[in-house]
Amino acid sequence: QVQLVESGGGSVQAGGSLRLSCATSGYTYSAYCMGWFRQAPGKEREGVATIEPDGSTSYADSVKGRFTISQDNAKNTLYLQMHSLKPEDTAMYYCAADLRFVVVVPDMSCDFGYWGQGTQVTVSS
Repeated sequence: QVQLVESGGGSVQAGGSLRLSCATSGYTYSAYCMGWFRQAPGKEREGVATIEPDGSTSYADSVKGRFTISQDNAKNTLYLQMHSLKPEDTAMYYCAADLRFVVVVPDMSCDFGYWGQGTQVTVSS
């Protein structure tokens, strides 16, 4: 059974830092894509950062230069390092996995089918 469990959220003042972790289990191969998403109250869920099938990373414009996505395959853990946090970063943060393929498929974009339960990040001004 695939499981994704986030941790590391909390309350921090503007300008502070947090590192989110997502422990994964239930599969033994590398995910096709891994990503972080967030959803603030009253807003739609948005993509924050993604590890693409070719290993490259992509970020939402709002977090570029402040957030870094990474993974430790030996620990089966995905991370999101967040610096220079702003009140508008306040949201529930979710990690997600696309496990459809084990090789890069040309022109096949990410489609996240597995999600964690989320961890809350609150940034005060």
